[in-house]
This record gives sequence, structure tokens and C-alpha cells, in this order.
Amino acid sequence: MTLRIGLIGAGIMGADHARIFAEDVPGVTLQTICDADQNRARAAADASGAKHTGSDPLAVIADSAVDAVVIAAPDAFHAPLSLACIAAGKPVLCEKPLSQDVRECLAVLDAEERKGKRLVQVGFMRRFDPSYAELKSLLTRGELGKALIFHCFHRNVSPAYDFRAEMAISNSAPHEFDAARWMLDAEIATISVFRPPAGGAAAPVFMVLETTAGQLVNIEVNISAAYGYDVRGELVGEKGTASLRAPVNADVNLGLRQYSVYPADWRPRFVEAYRRQNQAWVNSVTTGKPNIGASAWDGYCSTAVAAAGVEALTTGRSVAVRQLARPRFYA
Repeated sequence: MTLRIGLIGAGIMGADHARIFAEDVPGVTLQTICDADQNRARAAADASGAKHTGSDPLAVIADSAVDAVVIAAPDAFHAPLSLACIAAGKPVLCEKPLSQDVRECLAVLDAEERKGKRLVQVGFMRRFDPSYAELKSLLTRGELGKALIFHCFHRNVSPAYDFRAEMAISNSAPHEFDAARWMLDAEIATISVFRPPAGGAAAPVFMVLETTAGQLVNIEVNISAAYGYDVRGELVGEKGTASLRAPVNADVNLGLRQYSVYPADWRPRFVEAYRRQNQAWVNSVTTGKPNIGASAWDGYCSTAVAAAGVEALTTGRSVAVRQLARPRFYA
């Protein structure tokens, strides 16, 4: 079976998805690439060999020649387009976040449950990254003993848009929220947020989270680290620790210095994670078998944590995460 994909959004991530499907994922055809900017859609289509371009995302979703949809449009469109895919009965891989609004996430959960089929996978690709998967495997095998603490940090070169402090929590940190929930197999119970007053609008944000299983998670999100894109993590267990290792292509010895080169953004760091995620999604759609990808429920949970985090930033207090009990549909 060849899966015919409609890709909505041809920006940085959308164009990268098009390249991955064209070059690295067998069994798919890029049927249509859709973007409000037709020049951008055409450039992505020409580079990936997509058959058609369009500017109306709802028309792409409704097209009988499209079997499944990838949503890489701006955040505000994620939930509405996911709802349209559910209504059409089409599987969707939606970039994170599912929404920055908890109510929109709940609407997606309700629509999926009424449809009676889980159609939405949220693009928390770190679940597929080899380094994260190895830490998860160590825990599952019991080699580290019980997990106690998960240290995380997430650093960008500079803001890619008009940045506000709460965006570090609502837009960047959901990757860490999902990774922590998945890694520790527990929900987030409370969150506290700290921010150095001397750093201005783009100062780093430091979060301390407690899980329902009694573990601690700390997360630094620094949107203006300047030196490069850098994601790290260390898992502390009863018997030992394990750290994420980013792929390094070369150690350079030059001019009386030894150094490694950092990427400018997230794509080189997580290129293999995206490839594995997209292949797993295609395999799941074509076979009907589930994979470890994040569900709409996982998307909702990360947004609920982010909402509590923004409240904690605003109030300066530790905030309990207000979250529904997991529905049986998502068990």
C-alpha cells in the first residue's frame, strides 16, 4: 500500500517533513503540499517531488486522493485542522503543540472519542530519538533502579519570533513536558517557575516539576543561549545515572583549540528522531497497529502542564496541574 499524504504548511518544519518523506520514508506519495504562500508551497513541492500544491487546507483534507495528513502550519491552526481530519476520518500527524489552549485540546479529545478511533498523533519526536529511547530502555530493564530525578535543558541560539517569557513554557517546554511524562511513566502534579530578573524579556526560565510518582524534574529553557542549539538531559536513578548524548560528527583540533560544532537549530540534532517518527506513523496508518507516538491525550497533558506553568510564572507560586483523569479510550 502506498500512503498518499497531504502536507499542510511549507515553512521550515513543513519543508523538512516533505524532504524526510521524499528521501527517507518508503511507501508514501506526497500528494499535495498546501501553504498560504504559493511560492513556498511550489518550492517545497519541486524539492520533494510532490504531485500538487494548494492553498486551502480544508480542501486538502477533504480530497479523496489524500489518505492521511501532516499538519505543520502555525500553532493556532493545529487543533482546528486536526478536528477537520477527525471529521473526515483521516489519520493526522500534527506538529506540537496540539494547541496552546486546553479547551481546544479537550475538543479534539471529544471529537476523537465520538469518532471511535484514535486518528491524531502529536509530533513529540523525542520519543523516537535514539538517546531518549536508550534512557527509557535502561529504566524499563531496571538497570538504573527506580527513577528519582530527570534533569533537562533546552537552549536555542535566539528567538525566532517576537518572544515573550511565557512562550518558553507554552511553545518550547512542551517537548520536555512530554519527554518527562513518557520517560518517567507518570503525570506532572505540580510546577514552579523561576526566572532571573536581570535577564530581560528573553531571560532563561527554570522550572521544577513534581510527578504523581514522587519524582522531580527540572527544566531550563533558554531561548537566547547564543552559542548554538543544545538539548541535554540526565536521568538519576537509585542505582546510577544516564545522560543523553547528542550526535557529534567531528571533534575539531584547530588553532590551539579543541571543540565541537553546535547546530543552529533543532533539525540536525533530531534528524533521526523525525525520520523514525514519520516512518512509525506511516507504518501505523498502513497496518492499523499502534506505535509509541504521542496521542491527542498526550498533547492535552502537555498543554495542561504548560497552562499551569504560565500561571506559576505569573503568580510566583507552585501551581497544581489541573488535568482530567485519563479516559478509558486513551488507556
